[in-house]
Amino acid sequence: MLAEYFPVLMFIGVAVGLALVLLSVGFILGPRNSNEEKNSAYECGFEAFDDGHMKFDVRFYLVAILFIIFDLEIAFMFPWAVILGQLGGFGLVTMFLFLFILVIGFIYEWKKGGLEWE
Repeated sequence: MLAEYFPVLMFIGVAVGLALVLLSVGFILGPRNSNEEKNSAYECGFEAFDDGHMKFDVRFYLVAILFIIFDLEIAFMFPWAVILGQLGGFGLVTMFLFLFILVIGFIYEWKKGGLEWE
């Protein structure tokens, strides 16, 4: 059973090893010349008025959660579409039930005004 997972483990090992080598080479050989101009505010040209840890509106998080949910929906639909022929009618009904539940949640969010931005 371990032989089946060996290519995956080898791929993870090579990826981690390559990441460590590249990060250490960049850290060792990278320039370290820092000056006042590099450390100054660069996004808008002047110092920030307030702390960077300000509160966001809850609706921002709701929209972000909705994006993640529908992004995961697509991630579930690609493998399902690949093996739809093997699943048959049961797989089709299951996916339609999954999509129906998501659509009900989306309509609920829409009716509650969670997608309205003022």
